[in-house]
Amino acid sequence: MNDHPHDPSRRQLFAAALLPGLEKLLEPIARKSNSYEEWFAAIEIDDALRCQLLLQRGFDPNTIEPERLDTALLLSVRHRAWKVFALLLKHPDVQLDARSRNGDTALMIAAFNGDTKAALELIDKGAEINRPGWTALHYACAVGNLAVIRKLIENSAYIDAESPNKTTPLMMAARGGHLSSVQFLIDEGADVTAKNELGLNSIDFAKSQNHIAIITLLERYVKQAETKAETKADTKIDTTASPETSTATTQPENSSNPPEEFYKEAAQPKAESESKTQK
Repeated sequence: MNDHPHDPSRRQLFAAALLPGLEKLLEPIARKSNSYEEWFAAIEIDDALRCQLLLQRGFDPNTIEPERLDTALLLSVRHRAWKVFALLLKHPDVQLDARSRNGDTALMIAAFNGDTKAALELIDKGAEINRPGWTALHYACAVGNLAVIRKLIENSAYIDAESPNKTTPLMMAARGGHLSSVQFLIDEGADVTAKNELGLNSIDFAKSQNHIAIITLLERYVKQAETKAETKADTKIDTTASPETSTATTQPENSSNPPEEFYKEAAQPKAESESKTQK
């Protein structure tokens, strides 16, 4: 070994002798020198400046992390890292509709978390509104975020979108007890008679949580719909001799191709409790 007093190897030995734990203390610093880990660490603490520097060095904004297969945009919404979110939203190459492992998009996560500003910005930026299976409208209705619900409908969200088990946004709003959202969806033409694969309609979902006001509202509209259907059927019978005056109505179909995973189980209504009252 070189005995020169300024030999680097001698300094390392002295440091190891004086601070036996020094090597372990330096391990996180060494790991963060990796751009990949530095990128995702910066997102967690909303360090937009660090992310910007990495992007300037050519880092791909759509790089996927291994746990949930999230991109930076998805993670910025999950962690509410709004500085990083704003930075990414301006990037020309960012993928607005990248999906997590369970199929969620950044818009869906923002809608479910009640992050109205982020959801509205994603919609304005051109994020995907309609898709097979669960949608951002389902999620916004589940939490009763009326501002996001309105924005989605204004941007042509399919109001009767079906989840993998054919649950509709109206059912989600009814189960959540969101009276204003339920009324808005009805006013916009949501199907109050729709049923999911278990044969449950929006009234059943409201009954599962004993939301009396919503039950009463939905029952009134269901009765109106049934009366209208009966009148239409009678009219059709009376005009069978004049086929040229009859019209056929077709409903849009949702060919659901749901994501492989979904972190919330489908709502299963419970028996109605007569002892509870709507607050």
